[in-house]
Amino acid sequence: MEEVKRNSFGLHPDRPAFPFSLRNPSEELAMREFSADYLERTREGMWESREALSDLELDSRKRVLDVGCGTGELSRVLAEETAGEVVGTDADPRLLAVAGEHVPVVAGDAHRLPFPDDSFDLVVCQALLINLPDPERAVREFARISSDLVAAVEPDNSAVSVESTVSAEGDLSHRAREAYVDGVDTNVALGGEGTRNAFSNVGISDVSTRKHHHSKTVAPPYSARDLEAAKKKATADALRERQETLTGSLTADEYERLRAEWREMGRSVIEQMQKNEYRRAEVVPFYVTTGRV
Repeated sequence: MEEVKRNSFGLHPDRPAFPFSLRNPSEELAMREFSADYLERTREGMWESREALSDLELDSRKRVLDVGCGTGELSRVLAEETAGEVVGTDADPRLLAVAGEHVPVVAGDAHRLPFPDDSFDLVVCQALLINLPDPERAVREFARISSDLVAAVEPDNSAVSVESTVSAEGDLSHRAREAYVDGVDTNVALGGEGTRNAFSNVGISDVSTRKHHHSKTVAPPYSARDLEAAKKKATADALRERQETLTGSLTADEYERLRAEWREMGRSVIEQMQKNEYRRAEVVPFYVTTGRV
């Protein structure tokens, strides 16, 4: 994996920007992979209000690193809010290429970041720690390369709420989410408490958390993305894509029953869409945790 675009910071001589190609793969802690479309869809509109980022003190930052930047949604917000330089880093070159259209980027692994100590005065991530098997190890790296502040924006995926004009959708979403949380191999319900513990365990001080709700709505006129999501419900493709995780906590019969009910729910969604009657509201609780090194 090679660096996509260099920034003004020197890379750490012992931490290459392409660790997966130079190191034994068995040494790496695997992170779940996501498509660019998934990241853009799930994070769309998240930072329409910037109040939850106030503790990052962005107006005074000179060097900011967004770890696990993905396609750069948070990186772009950071760049808009600070006069300093914002850099993104991610282990996935496909996502990094998208982020690199907006901010300088460097390929790197969150567990072994390719920067010298104290390279940035803010190191931040969004929905990264929930996807790592050892989030504390990554936070320790954040503290190493930060000269001042470390921040993490992490959701509690066990507390997502869904309201829908299709009566079955809220309950089915809850059941699928419970099975996913139980079956996944990382702590996707990390939220504020888990992040605060990770910060404190590596010696970060003055730790505080601010709660932020990311609300996503579907209503007429429906976008192409809304229509595609409805189609995936009617075919249960969304569940099929997570079959391995869901069947980690569900029996084969339970999974098939869930899929059948999901398809029926999806058909009801499409029927309501055809009449411009479908409405859906989802709220994801995020926690913005900050601390000083």
